[in-house]
Amino acid sequence: MVTAALTTTTSNHISDYHLLEWISCETFKSIEALKGKILVIKLGGSTLEHQRSVLQDIIWLRSMGACPVLVHGGGPYINEWLAKLNIQARFENGLRVTDSQTLEVVRMVLLGQLNPQLVLMTSQMGGRAIGLSGTDGGMVRAHIANERLGFVGEIDAIDVTPVRNLLEAGYIPIIAPLGEAPDGTCLNINADLVASHLAGALDAAKLLFLSNVVGICRSNGEVIPEVTEAQARWLIEDGVITGGMIPKVQACLDALATVPCVHILDGREPHTLLQGVLTRQTGTMMVR
Repeated sequence: MVTAALTTTTSNHISDYHLLEWISCETFKSIEALKGKILVIKLGGSTLEHQRSVLQDIIWLRSMGACPVLVHGGGPYINEWLAKLNIQARFENGLRVTDSQTLEVVRMVLLGQLNPQLVLMTSQMGGRAIGLSGTDGGMVRAHIANERLGFVGEIDAIDVTPVRNLLEAGYIPIIAPLGEAPDGTCLNINADLVASHLAGALDAAKLLFLSNVVGICRSNGEVIPEVTEAQARWLIEDGVITGGMIPKVQACLDALATVPCVHILDGREPHTLLQGVLTRQTGTMMVR
């Protein structure tokens, strides 16, 4: 049954045949343990070009009884459109400075391009998905985090009712990271934070970040397979974790308050999501 289900959601690339062989050799206990479990997956904008492989894995997980929820970013695509419109992209501490012009571009790209594209591709591949943003039904409530950042939100509360309803109806929710201020203003929110808060509110079994990094690495470039909260904080303080990895790891640490396990995976690798869920033999896993 496992092989048949996977065959319907993968193309005839040699990597998929290798995956079939790999899946058939894995313990079925891991697959059985997924049934009914909510998995929140964050697909970074830098890895959206690999979306087909990720969506294949998500569709397969849904067919096996798991309840995957996808949150996507869109940074590179937003930057591309800002450049086309001669609007300067500015960042502070890894967060996009979002004035009114930039916010319009963010909404255009997330809601008009990327979210419908992911939903449509899922449908074309045999899955059932519905697109949402944090402003739908007031799902993500937020306030302006810092006046200097403009319309950038800090999350106050998440209503997961729409997401749970979609999961119960058999759909894959695909969520764009926007939020709503108390006065109804749309706010741009870091997708890592949306995924983190959503995983906690849903009591997810696992939160997985798919990015353009292989995981948390030591100073010599070697991937660290597993770290605790305390070890992760030490790696930040010691300068081993730097740059854009700091907010990502911080989002992981925040999630660990309510989610038992967070996994950072290389979204550029084919079927890395399945490997991370079933074997834990890739990327870096963070545990309490």
